[in-house]
Amino acid sequence: MTRSPDITAPPMDDDASPQLLWADDGSPRSGRFGDVYFSKDDGLAETRAVFLQGCGLPEAWAGRSAFTVAELGFGTGLNIVALLDLWRRERPEGGRLKVFSVEGFPLTREEAARALAAWPELAETAAAVLAVWPAGTPGFHRLDLPQWGATIDLAVGDARWALEQWSGPADAWFLDGFSPALNPGMWSPEILALVAARSGSGARLATFTVAGAVRRGLADHGFTVEKKPGHGRKRERLEARMAGPGSDPSPDPSPLHVAVFGAGIAGAAVTRALIAEGVRVTVIEAERAGAGASGFPASLVTPRLDAGDALIAGLHAQALERAGALYRALPDAVVAEGVLQLEQAPRDAARFDKIAAQTLWPEGVMQRLDAAACSARLGEPVTRGGLMMKTALTVRSDAILEPWLAGAERIEARAERLEAAAEGWRVRGADDAILVEADAVVVAAGWGSARLAPESPLSPVAGQADWIEGATSAPPVAWGGYAAPTGRGMLYGATHERGIDAPEASDAASARNRATLTAALPERAADVEQAPVHGRRVAVRATTPDRLPLCGAWEDGLHVLTGLGSRGFCVAPLLGEHLAALLLGRPSPLPAEAAGRLNPRRHEAQPATTARVDSQGSSPDAI
Repeated sequence: MTRSPDITAPPMDDDASPQLLWADDGSPRSGRFGDVYFSKDDGLAETRAVFLQGCGLPEAWAGRSAFTVAELGFGTGLNIVALLDLWRRERPEGGRLKVFSVEGFPLTREEAARALAAWPELAETAAAVLAVWPAGTPGFHRLDLPQWGATIDLAVGDARWALEQWSGPADAWFLDGFSPALNPGMWSPEILALVAARSGSGARLATFTVAGAVRRGLADHGFTVEKKPGHGRKRERLEARMAGPGSDPSPDPSPLHVAVFGAGIAGAAVTRALIAEGVRVTVIEAERAGAGASGFPASLVTPRLDAGDALIAGLHAQALERAGALYRALPDAVVAEGVLQLEQAPRDAARFDKIAAQTLWPEGVMQRLDAAACSARLGEPVTRGGLMMKTALTVRSDAILEPWLAGAERIEARAERLEAAAEGWRVRGADDAILVEADAVVVAAGWGSARLAPESPLSPVAGQADWIEGATSAPPVAWGGYAAPTGRGMLYGATHERGIDAPEASDAASARNRATLTAALPERAADVEQAPVHGRRVAVRATTPDRLPLCGAWEDGLHVLTGLGSRGFCVAPLLGEHLAALLLGRPSPLPAEAAGRLNPRRHEAQPATTARVDSQGSSPDAI
């Protein structure tokens, strides 16, 4: 992958295949490294002896509310499946397991299923992991197992890059790369230094190798290293422990009560993520869930397409993957799968070619279509080609917001002011009355966030969308305007007026939306004219100069998630989990460089810039 100094992406081999081979006994072998993943006869027993017992599990997590295991060498997933199987049986009450694993040459789901089938006793646990098995694209992938209070963050790419990007810290390490003699890069001094830097006090470490360079490297970075009797035909293995007393098994000193301001997609995403971590949440919203820009009959879940900035492209690829997984788990949330982005300008053809070729997307997910193929999909003639985004979605916001807010306490009031208290924060409303006191506050109210964080670089963009009711099977499409099914009709629009913060719906805006639709899709526009029921709505989106969200700590105990612009339903689910991790001091699913680009204070160190026009025009999530 070609990289320039200001464009960062996960380093990957041009051929990321493990070149899998299968022995006569059914065990897998890496043709790339000439080493086995495990022995079919005793691979599970070896995993349990070397890694689980070697890290003192399950005793090490007894009484812990959260426990983090990191691994180098995900391979077939055997170690993590065995870990989860033990966690299911020995999980501390209310405990949450965080797993971080690295793999440079990922197996497919089918290959992993064949390998794991050797152990029927793991079948149920393996099936759950295989059900969320990710595509082998570079970057971070979150695998969610809420039924067991567990998440796996799998980093596909170079081990050094992955460790530099992970926030840590780990309570236990499984070092399970291929043999140091065959894969020395996985065991380099730089890697071992990063392992130490991402280790918590008293962290345990286990590995099958007793190579002198590994022992010395761990000892040089603060681990006490011991040789232990090996398993099977291996005479010895290593156990190591980081200096320090170990983590306190008492409850985490993290915020136990968080007030979230806003009940749109940003507030709902943060609320869902915090509740999943066992946090008490109070949501403050002046009207109702989705009263702002998240409350239209349908929303497009589409990524920001970027052919030049690999980090931003990768962030949106990761966000789309996570959003899709969460939305598909909600009944009736997904209205349609796949969104066609039509070319707008002559340069779009070459740009779409580059995007379709990006390794960030699973094969075939970004598919180039010529004008004839676009016409066939849309059911009416168009003169432009396009980019078919197969995993993009159209969703119903009401089927997302209410389920995600359901576990929170709700206060229907307008928050007027935030103030730091001796222990936490106060939210004040009308007449300076205290609405709630909490350990921490998250401002996630779209354009309404500007009142409570007036120094933020937010700008308003008003937009009106219109819709008709009545059966329609027309697929979603964007071109500068957009048209999307709602499940009950079709939403189309939208106007795009910068600097307007108190808009009103109007006949003139409806006429502009119809004209935009007529110019692109005259047959759909004719359906609009004939529809018996029409609706319209106007709202304000919050945008930033660089068109990236503000996500992170504004000051101690005060966090923000806002400025999502037209990508709220795509990026909010992932960023909500990142914000929850920051609040709780737990590992984030977001690579560090991406998190840095979203720092809400980033504009303070930069000169003012002119916002670029969105390459997809006014095509938004909801308006």
